[in-house]
Amino acid sequence: MVADFNLNSEVKNDCVVISTSGYVNNLGGQKIIDEFNEHHQKGLNNYILNLADSKVVNSIGISFLIEVIEKLNESDGKLVFTNLDPSVDKTFTIMGLFHYAEKADNVDDGIKLLGNK
Repeated sequence: MVADFNLNSEVKNDCVVISTSGYVNNLGGQKIIDEFNEHHQKGLNNYILNLADSKVVNSIGISFLIEVIEKLNESDGKLVFTNLDPSVDKTFTIMGLFHYAEKADNVDDGIKLLGNK
């Protein structure tokens, strides 16, 4: 059985760090979108999605992540995925997400990648 989905977020060096735990499916994806929208409306444009505790992302979850990427592309924002499980990394690669978003080993590297120290 897959654990319930939870997330928390913090603003760190002008980057919104959203950390998830559990299965990123339709419910998890919607929670990510809701959290993203709350911060994006405040004008924040750099995001890190820390998936350290999310080992499974299904196709519906990916569709929500694509929605985040599309909104950030419209506002010249950036998204970095961090702490990816190898199977999630492979799935994101196959889906082409890294053409529109970046990846980093951890949150600190993600912040550096976004140009915020």
